[in-house]
Order: sequence, then structure tokens, then C-alpha cells
Amino acid sequence: MPAHTVLVTGASGYIAGWIVKYLLEEGHTVHATVRDPNRIASVGHLLEMAEDAPGTLRLFRANLLEPGTFDEAMAGCDIVMHTASPFVLDGFTDANEALVRPAVEGTRNVLEAATRCPAVTRVVLTSSVAAVFGDNIEFARSGKAALSDADWNTSSSVDHNPYQYSKVAAEREAWKIAATQSQWDLVTINPGMVYGPSLTPGSQSASIDTLVQMGDGRLRTGVPDLSYGVVDVREVARAHLLAAFTPEAKGRYLTVATDLTMLGIAKILRAKKWGRRYPFPMMQAPKFIVWLFGPLMGPVTRDFISRNVGHGVKFDNRRSRELGLQYRPVEETFIEHFQQVIDDGLLKR
Repeated sequence: MPAHTVLVTGASGYIAGWIVKYLLEEGHTVHATVRDPNRIASVGHLLEMAEDAPGTLRLFRANLLEPGTFDEAMAGCDIVMHTASPFVLDGFTDANEALVRPAVEGTRNVLEAATRCPAVTRVVLTSSVAAVFGDNIEFARSGKAALSDADWNTSSSVDHNPYQYSKVAAEREAWKIAATQSQWDLVTINPGMVYGPSLTPGSQSASIDTLVQMGDGRLRTGVPDLSYGVVDVREVARAHLLAAFTPEAKGRYLTVATDLTMLGIAKILRAKKWGRRYPFPMMQAPKFIVWLFGPLMGPVTRDFISRNVGHGVKFDNRRSRELGLQYRPVEETFIEHFQQVIDDGLLKR
């Protein structure tokens, strides 16, 4: 494969770190945008992975809400991978300002910069299954065998599932902009809940929080009967490269290895390695108990509980497999991720 010059936005992020690693290992030049290129705590791991790789890394400062801020980093790039997006699940008072506006305007700023750069021929956007559906109950009522990349989330809003709404709003904005020009084409990667080892202990993700809570005893009395799609972070990163460098790639790619319940994850961790060394949950809590006490334990509403707990969901990942993506066993993903949680000191040994 000839070497490319690739812009990766939000390069210090969980998924983006693996994308940068794979690009550098394949000999590409990576223009990586971060909030502060001088903050070693955020970019040190990127600099280290570039030291022995055949590719070249260049760091640039950029801000999602600053028009024109991506132009310098975009110069000379033929591929754009837009991974940067706000990830905030609680602690905000205005969901539009915290989530939706940065996601939508950030996407607009990146894609408008791509249009101003004549070298760009393809944009790969990190979207989410949150852009495919909003609540599990929608799948239960759909009569479908599985959700696919043809489906769209039409139920989320600023007031209900604002994070999910930010993802679908940003992806719709991307497709809207893509339709106004013919210079570059757009491909989106729509992963489920992402697990797997991080390249830096500083990464933040809901998946890490879930594993910590399973290991520290907060969920020992039982977990909600909550099903969701899961995927390894390394497969998500590989999907971005396949989408970028496969000429016939087009449209959306639902990137989910399988669906699991929270109890299913706990069973993997208990059965494969740790046994009873950690207080993993051993049962599902009744839905009415979750409805009563769930909002007291974290950023979840009773409306979310009603629409998701007790409702299964299935995913059709055939298009991602046709693209060439191979999924590793999820047991491997969870074992490696939980071991990293321990190694990083998030749980006692």
C-alpha cells in the first residue's frame, strides 16, 4: 500500500490511539490533532509509539468549536479520520452545550476544512450504534431479526438520551455536508460499546467504569438486565483503516462483535480467570428495583430504564465483515481489559 498522509482528530482518545498506532506501523504520515500538543500526559504515548514506527507523526492543536482550527493540520492530507467528539455522560446542566453543539459544529468544522483542502479524497467518521437506534425497546417493537446500518435513531433528543442524540445529529450533519460536494466521499464507522486495552492509563470510557464497578463490589447485589452491542477497540481502529484504504468502501459500517448482557460480562470475567477473587455480580436485579434505585446510583433516568432494561437487542455486522474486518472472541477482549484495569491501579489486586 502506498503511504498516505492522514489527519486523525482527537488523537489522544481511546479509539484514536489505536488508529494512530496502526497507521504509523503501516508507514503512513499522521497529522494528529489534540487540544494541547505540549501536554505530555495526553500525547506522550503517541510520541512513544512514533519513535520506532516507520511512519511519521506530527501534532497539531485544534478545537472542535473554532472554525478554521483544522486547516493547518489538514494541509497535505488525503485521508481524514474524524474521531473527536465530546464524551460526557453526567455533570452538565445544558446537554446541548455540553454534547450536541460540540459534536455537530465540530463535525461541520472538520468537514468544511476537508473541502478547503484539495488533497482530501475520503473522510472516515467515527459514529456510533447510538446513531442507529436510541432505546432497546425500539428493536423489540420493530419485528426485525437484527439492527443494521440501514437503521437510524429517531427517538433520542436533547432531553432523552442526549449523548445518543449528539451522535446521530453529528452523523446526519456529516452526510448532509457530504452531499453538497464531490471532492471526497464519506464512510462512517458505527461501533457498539467499546472495550479492550487502552494505550494510555489516562483514557476515559464508560466501558472502564463498568468494569471497575463490577470488580469493586458496587454491583455485587445484582446488575440490570441490560443488553448492548460490544466490540474490541482494536477492531474499531482496524475498521477505520479498512474504510479509508478500501476503494469500494461506502456508507455506514455497523461495527459490533456481538450482544451481551452485563451479567454475561461478569460471567466471562469470573469463569475465565478471576473466579471469586473479585465480587462480580452473580444475578440480575429485578427491573422494579433498578427502576426505583438506578437513578440514585448514576447518570441514568427511569425513562431510560423503562425503555432498555429487560429488552434484548441484536446486530447485523455482515457489512463490516465483508469489508474485511475480523472480530476476536469477546472473552479475550474482556480479560485483557479487566487485567489492564487492575494493572492501572483502578482495582486492588
